[in-house]
Amino acid sequence: MESQTNSIASTHLGKKSAGSENYDSSLLVAIPRIENRKQYNIDNNDLPFEGYDIWHAYEFSSMSENGVPVTRLLKIKYNCNSEFLIESKSLKLYLNSFNMSRFGKTTTECLKICQKLIEKDLSEKLQTEVYAKFLNNKTTKTQIFKDFYNIMNYVDEKILKIENFKEAPEVLEVLQTNHMERHYLTFDSLRSNCRVTHQPDFGDVFIYYKSKKHIIEESLVKYLVSFRSEFHFHEECCEMIYKRLHNLLDANDELFVCCLYTRRGGIDICPVRSNCQVKDAELLIDLNKLARNGVKQ
Repeated sequence: MESQTNSIASTHLGKKSAGSENYDSSLLVAIPRIENRKQYNIDNNDLPFEGYDIWHAYEFSSMSENGVPVTRLLKIKYNCNSEFLIESKSLKLYLNSFNMSRFGKTTTECLKICQKLIEKDLSEKLQTEVYAKFLNNKTTKTQIFKDFYNIMNYVDEKILKIENFKEAPEVLEVLQTNHMERHYLTFDSLRSNCRVTHQPDFGDVFIYYKSKKHIIEESLVKYLVSFRSEFHFHEECCEMIYKRLHNLLDANDELFVCCLYTRRGGIDICPVRSNCQVKDAELLIDLNKLARNGVKQ
């Protein structure tokens, strides 16, 4: 039986969509988070994390009333405690509906009008406060998460054997120690797949935790690779990783998970889930900043 989430997401996904030549907020599709969260015992009313979904739309364009093109990078953020997330193809179609629409007498006026419309439309659709900001070519791209180390440096590839390619928390192994340690790990070969179209999504995942427990790196690599044939949205994958690791650690341990996915269709999604503050995370979340990390971002 098709899930409610897949049914809603299929409004545009996997179908030929003409979009609109004129601004059209009805193209937006909101997907409830609760269906996937229930599978992993994540309580919407008592989330084990805080965080945001950060979106970058690299191909936003509209026009002034005189027909002058106005093109910018659009950065969007909203809180992960929202009941809904936005479906990515619907967002692309919605943003494309601005392409041939005319707003304002100048570039500045056009951008102000578009920003207000986008914030209003997304906030109404998602039933939460959504923030948007246009960035231009003068915006500096800042390297983030410089303190994180490639997890493969801690693994002997010659003896590593991976056999699970559907999300497999049972491969995770933990070693109990007598002292608190901080771990900053990154893995640049995260792959999952769209739950509707089954098209692959690639990204980098950043994991920080502070605990007396040591998650054995080889087992963590096996777990992250097990997403390779998993079918979920980006936000869901980030939450799944967080919840599985959260289940392993002690109640007061610190945990941070961030997934920086490669853009697809001119849009990337960067979910952040955390119960602590992590250096550089604010640079990703800040609407006035443009974060850069690795060749895929």
